[in-house]
Amino acid sequence: MDTLIQYTYLPSPLGPLLATAEGSLLTGLYLPNHKGRSGPDPAWRAADEPFARAREQLDRYFAGELHGFDLPLRLAGTPYQRRVWQELVQIPFGTTITYAQLAARIGQPGAARAVGHANSRNPISIIVPCHRVIGADGSLAGYAGGLDKKRWLLEHERQASSAERGTSGSQRELVFADQSAGSRLNRSPSIAARSGRS
Repeated sequence: MDTLIQYTYLPSPLGPLLATAEGSLLTGLYLPNHKGRSGPDPAWRAADEPFARAREQLDRYFAGELHGFDLPLRLAGTPYQRRVWQELVQIPFGTTITYAQLAARIGQPGAARAVGHANSRNPISIIVPCHRVIGADGSLAGYAGGLDKKRWLLEHERQASSAERGTSGSQRELVFADQSAGSRLNRSPSIAARSGRS
């Protein structure tokens, strides 16, 4: 039996964000004109209720009040992509790392191009913060949502961090799940990220 995909549009300063979910699990968050995403499929069902927590937390994020998300997610991708995406949530709010640093963090120094490719396939923008990865020369490099939006997100986080120096930039807790098993990942470096699928 096919899984029912639900969707809604969430308001943001960057324009309406297309959100998708399977049951209580957020599966996608796409910026307007997001590369590789055209819009709702006719088989999807419009719904608001599965997105109440995401809507509330994104509103607080855009208001500069929330520096970390606490949501159940399903990241559909290859094991390598999910490994990269799970590492993205380790990047603190208001900071950036390079693609080379991201590659080193997953134990593959020299694989900056491969992690960049995986980064570009991240289905859950903002919450899984692929916008916090930049080029080795400090340039924005790429962003599937558009470089203007990446620039806006980084500036927003910089200003919010400056305004609240004493606030932790950590994710409170994200729950990553897949079809066979769920796994919890918080941003403590002492906790290993595992996926139920190999």
